[in-house]
Amino acid sequence: MRFLLGLMLFFALAISANAAPLTGVVIVVIDGDTVLFKPDHHRAASRSFLKVRLADIDAPESNQPHGEAATRALKALVLERRATLEIVATDTYGRKVGRLQVDALPINMELVRRGYAWTSTRYRRNAEIMDAQRDARRARLGLWQDDEPTPPWVWRRTHSLAY
Repeated sequence: MRFLLGLMLFFALAISANAAPLTGVVIVVIDGDTVLFKPDHHRAASRSFLKVRLADIDAPESNQPHGEAATRALKALVLERRATLEIVATDTYGRKVGRLQVDALPINMELVRRGYAWTSTRYRRNAEIMDAQRDARRARLGLWQDDEPTPPWVWRRTHSLAY
């Protein structure tokens, strides 16, 4: 019984630890939706940075049309800037998945609003991000300058790339 209670306490603490937003600095922008984030405080046993995939969005791949523009846009918004990170999951590649904010600006949403990313197919129920995508498309911002831009999930499938 004590073992079961101890196990439950361990999981409760692990969940609450992940729920608290982290503050830190974005030290590298890898592509249009992936960064390296250095938290202000990290445990000695852990790495001093986190590889983070931005939640709710999917930006063009680096080697696809608009991929370099998406990367440049993310760099302009976050590189070497103080930020807050809300981790929402860990993906199959071991990356943290999270929502990034610089000052009061929600970066994930901003990339969609400016036309540098799609909403991720998993988050199409979020009306606010869908409205941002619709507005960017109507205004022909970023990738929406093309009549039919190729979504990254289609690009990855057709180009047989390992991501």
